[in-house]
Amino acid sequence: MDAFYASVELLRYPQLKGLPIVIGGGRRRLDEALAQDYADVPPHEIPVAAFPRLADYTGRGVITTATYAARAFGVGSAMGLMKAARLCPQAILLPVDFDAYRRCSRQFKAVITSIAPVMEDRGVDEVYIDFTQVPGGQREGGRVLARLIQKSIFEATGLTCSIGVAPNKLLAKMASEFDKPNGISVVWPDDLGTRIWPLACRKINGIGPKADARLQSHGIHTIGDLAQRPLAWLVQHFGKAYGAWLHDAAWGRDERPVVTESEPVSMSRETTFERDLHAVHDRAELGRIFTALCERVAEDLQRKGYVGRTIGIKLRYDDFRTATRDLTLSEPTQDAAVIRQAAGQCLKRVPLQQRLRLLGVRVAALEKPGAAPVPPGRMPAPRRSRGTALSDPHTVPLF
Repeated sequence: MDAFYASVELLRYPQLKGLPIVIGGGRRRLDEALAQDYADVPPHEIPVAAFPRLADYTGRGVITTATYAARAFGVGSAMGLMKAARLCPQAILLPVDFDAYRRCSRQFKAVITSIAPVMEDRGVDEVYIDFTQVPGGQREGGRVLARLIQKSIFEATGLTCSIGVAPNKLLAKMASEFDKPNGISVVWPDDLGTRIWPLACRKINGIGPKADARLQSHGIHTIGDLAQRPLAWLVQHFGKAYGAWLHDAAWGRDERPVVTESEPVSMSRETTFERDLHAVHDRAELGRIFTALCERVAEDLQRKGYVGRTIGIKLRYDDFRTATRDLTLSEPTQDAAVIRQAAGQCLKRVPLQQRLRLLGVRVAALEKPGAAPVPPGRMPAPRRSRGTALSDPHTVPLF
C-alpha cells in the first residue's frame, strides 16, 4: 500500500492532500482538540491552518510514516520527530490511529482474496499473492490482473497500492518499490542484469545496515557486485547459510512459497513515553499504562484466537539500557488480569530506581485454545530471559 497510514488519514482529511504530512508521536489528542474547536464542522472542512505543524512539536516521538511530499525533504519512518522538524518544519503532524489502519487493512485484503485467494499476509499494509492458478492471471505477464486489483482496492477503500509482479517473492518485493505510488512493475528473469543488478545491496529484503556495511568494506556496493563474487568466497566471509543466501539473492533465486497460514510466535504491546517516568514519582501513571498494555495484549489474543503461556516485560531506561524478564505459566491464558499479575511478577525482578522511557508487555508460547495440553504442574520459578544484566532491585514500590 502507498504511504498507508498517511493515505488513510487523507480519507478523513482530504483537504490535506498534496501537503507534507507526518504520522507519529502521541495518541489522538489532536482529534479531541479539533473536535472541540470544530464541533459542528465535518472533518473534511476543518481549515488546513487549524492543524498543528511539525515545527511546534516538542518531545521524543518518532515518525510512523510520512506522505511522499514530506519524504521529499528527507523525512522518513523511524526518524525522531524533532529531527524531522528541522528538515521539514512546515509539515502537518497527525497522531496515529491504529484502529482505522487495521480496519482499512482488513478491507483491502478482503478485496484481494476475492480475486486471488492464495495470499500471504505480511503485515498491515503488504501481502504476497500467488496468481499462478487465477484464470487469466498470466495475461500481459500479470499486468491485467494487477490493474484489476488496484482498481478494485481503490473502489472499495479509496486507497492506492503499488504492485510488483515477478517469478518469486524476492523479486516481487523489490519490484513493488520501483514505481510508487500507484505503480505496476513486471520483472522477468531476463531483466536481472538491467533492473536488479544496478540497485544497491540494501534493496534486497534481508540485507540490513550491518551486513551492507560489511559488503561495502569488501567493495560490494550493488547487487551486480554481489553477483560477481563466487559462492565459495561469500560462504568464507559470511558463513555457510547466509553466504549461500546472498549468492542466491544476487542471482534472483528464491524458492519460498506463498504461505497462506502462519502461526504467530508472540504478541506484544509497548509504548515510548513522551517524558521519562519514575516508578515512585509517576507510579499512578505508570500503573495505568501498564494495565492498559496488558489489556490490549489480551484483546489481541482474544481477537486472533490465541492463548499464551509465557508472559514477559520490556523496560528501557533513560540511559537507553534495556531489560527484559519473563515467566512461564502452568496454564495458557488470554485473560488481562492473569497477564497483568504475571507481568507484575516480572517487574519485581528488575531495578526500578531509574527513570523509564519505554514499557512493553509480551505474551509468547502461543497456542490455540483446546490444543493438546502440556502436563500440568506448579508455576515454575520465574526464569531470566536474555537482556541487560542488572543488579537485583531494592525496596522500590511496584506500579
